[in-house]
Amino acid sequence: MDSSTASGLWDRLTGIQAAPDRWLVIATGLAALAAVGPRPLWRLSRNAITIAHEGGHGLLALLTGRRLDGIRLHSDTSGVTVSRGKPTGLGMILTAAAGYTAPSLLGLGGAVLLSAHRITLLLWAATALLVAMLVMIRNVYGALTVVLTGALFVLVSWLTPADVQAVFAYGVVWFLLLGGVRPVFELGAKRRHGGAPDSDADQLGRLTHVHPVVWLLLFHIVALCSLVGGGRWLLDL
Repeated sequence: MDSSTASGLWDRLTGIQAAPDRWLVIATGLAALAAVGPRPLWRLSRNAITIAHEGGHGLLALLTGRRLDGIRLHSDTSGVTVSRGKPTGLGMILTAAAGYTAPSLLGLGGAVLLSAHRITLLLWAATALLVAMLVMIRNVYGALTVVLTGALFVLVSWLTPADVQAVFAYGVVWFLLLGGVRPVFELGAKRRHGGAPDSDADQLGRLTHVHPVVWLLLFHIVALCSLVGGGRWLLDL
């Protein structure tokens, strides 16, 4: 790659792109809400939230010095991330807490980038994270899910015009913000009916000797505050 090509790619990555009209931003939010709402659609779209959830576990495991053994994504939209290291302590707590908060925080970060009109940077950063995650996937369904998701980002970022990229980027960020809320409510419902005894909240309860309901409340706070804050940035309020 010559210097002019590298310079062109860098300029494209760091350049500023025009935001879509306000009505399109609202429309992408409504489309994301539709993907999160009805159960048949949610059973399909929830796979993307699972990618973010397990990716959050994996990223914090690495950042806290744990050894990441692998990530598995399942067709029932569940997943598991396996890491090695000290079974207690701050690193394990942060790793366990990262799952349910990751989609919302990723959405919030994406909203910040879009508010700065960094649409291309958002799309390429998401692609890079998916490629990094693919290396740690340890089952066929998980690999297929991540490859298809990454391919979608590549196709949009390289082959579509700027206005399509903008609409796609806003839709993805809205989906992360809205899709980060529903799993927390689903977890609360499962726990009220005696399910999910080994959920992230229950693991955190055992690690910290703080009641799992407190951790569940924290998940709610992160998800709802990210939705409100991210929504304000996306709508340029």
